[in-house]
Amino acid sequence: MKQSEINTIIDDTISFATERGLYLPPFAHWDLAKWQSLDGSYQEIIDNMLGWDVTDFNEGQYLKRGLTTFTFRNGNFNDKKKYPKPYCEKLLTVEDGQELPFHFHWDKQEDIINRGGGILELTLFNATADEKFDEEKPVTVVSDGHKITVPAGATLELNPGESITLTQRIYHRWRGKKGTGKIMLFEVSSTNDDNTDNRFYEDLPRIPSIEEDVEPAHLIFADYGKITLK
Repeated sequence: MKQSEINTIIDDTISFATERGLYLPPFAHWDLAKWQSLDGSYQEIIDNMLGWDVTDFNEGQYLKRGLTTFTFRNGNFNDKKKYPKPYCEKLLTVEDGQELPFHFHWDKQEDIINRGGGILELTLFNATADEKFDEEKPVTVVSDGHKITVPAGATLELNPGESITLTQRIYHRWRGKKGTGKIMLFEVSSTNDDNTDNRFYEDLPRIPSIEEDVEPAHLIFADYGKITLK
């Protein structure tokens, strides 16, 4: 991805959220100079990958397959003594017709909540022992307190206000239903690590390569290795 594209996507996401009455914390707006001025009292942001994440899975077709995330809060898989928080909260935006490819999580359990905009389509499979699609076994999920079982490969729709609970090893692909508009999603989950807990069915890089055609207007968590706090 080009850095200029990432800058635009994040700015558009901030505007989209603000228009819907969702105000992001200060670190959502920091530029590079602000990041470089921080002291060690902000270490949790870096250690727990709070803040922005944008990816097109290195396919160069963000509006077709991509994801933008803002992580408000998160614990830490690798240092639970220092960061004992057992939960995570994220904002995710889905463009009209945009897809997040099939994946599951080994450790994370999550609720996906449609907070407004368009309709989210979710296609579900259980994972087999060798991490293929189980095309026979039905999938059981909970949607707003309602336990439901659907055939393997079924597609469910989440309308604004609706949610679904996804447990470990359930492959899920989502797509913004074409023609219904951009979607504001929230994810409420157990602590997670996006570097290690995503099993994509296709061999896709979770973190994109970035062409630095301009300076970053905002950092994504993949940039945090460049920051040394004072």
